[in-house]
Amino acid sequence: MSEGEFFYSLDGPLDALPAERQMRAANLGGFAELARRLGGDPWRILERHGIDPRTAKDPESFIDCQSVVDALEYCGAQFNDPLFGLRLAHLQEPDVYGCVTALCRSAATVGEAIESFQKYLPVVHSPESVVEVVQGKDLVELRWGERTDLGVNDQAHYQALILNMKLLRMLGGPRFTPHYVSLALDVRSKDIAEIESEIGCRVRTRAQANAIAFPIQVLDQPIATSNRLLFRLVDGYLARVKAMHRTTMVERVEDYVRGALPSGNCSIERCAEKLGVSVRTLQARLTRSEVRFSDILERQRIELAKEYLKQDQMSLDEVAILLGYSEQTSFGRAFKRWTGQTPQRFRSLTGMVSAPDLSAPAA
Repeated sequence: MSEGEFFYSLDGPLDALPAERQMRAANLGGFAELARRLGGDPWRILERHGIDPRTAKDPESFIDCQSVVDALEYCGAQFNDPLFGLRLAHLQEPDVYGCVTALCRSAATVGEAIESFQKYLPVVHSPESVVEVVQGKDLVELRWGERTDLGVNDQAHYQALILNMKLLRMLGGPRFTPHYVSLALDVRSKDIAEIESEIGCRVRTRAQANAIAFPIQVLDQPIATSNRLLFRLVDGYLARVKAMHRTTMVERVEDYVRGALPSGNCSIERCAEKLGVSVRTLQARLTRSEVRFSDILERQRIELAKEYLKQDQMSLDEVAILLGYSEQTSFGRAFKRWTGQTPQRFRSLTGMVSAPDLSAPAA
């Protein structure tokens, strides 16, 4: 097995990913704080728009894009604050975008980072996200939008403006200066002045696309946090995930189980919360596929156990923990029930099959 095959030998992602019309709940980071500051009840606002407050508290969970857009627009009107999304982004960092931000930080140049951002944001953060990079003779535009018509979503675009600006400044360093910003929005004059003061450049409104423009030379600028090993590992993983295109409910539950097993708290309740659906809905969708959550849990444990036991450097205690067992004995009993062999016996037989015959004479 090659080095790449060792790291990417699992049949699916190490955690669940957002489905169509979903986004990471990290998009609502700081929402409760801001809503309370403006005199509102954040949990009542979320529930009003069909968002479970418990799900919203977990940045790794997924929520409906339309619900988020509607909640932000409601807040803009309710609090008489046409820049609510911009203020929300003040309380957030580019890590809202998930592991793709870590990949950008580890890239060699700003251009490589932006290319990765464009490629993987729809995979990691939301399939609805659209990022384009348009190069001219002297300037580059980083454009953003969405695949589906979500209606009025000015606040989400204000939020994206600040988060994308923070990302570019993180990559380009303290001297990064945008040339201009375009917004496909009808912005009030006094709000334009506030936005320009915030981002440090002129703002064009009623544009054809939302964009941040900057000098083309920035693309070749090295990134201070570059880490080639980390970049290769995360990029390789995300490339595999993107190619797999695992979107069915069974596949998404399998991916959740892989990510949750080591926590020792892998359950259908937490899975439903993570995927942004009710337990009843999750059970119904799995039933239509003629499978139960417990079946998926056991199947993933069997597959992972066999993979882990092939790695001699892993102790049986470590394997048990990675599979969500508190004791090695519990894992041992389960493995024998699955395979008819103890973990030690399976490991020794696997080693005998794969070990070279050192007694054979040289050719």
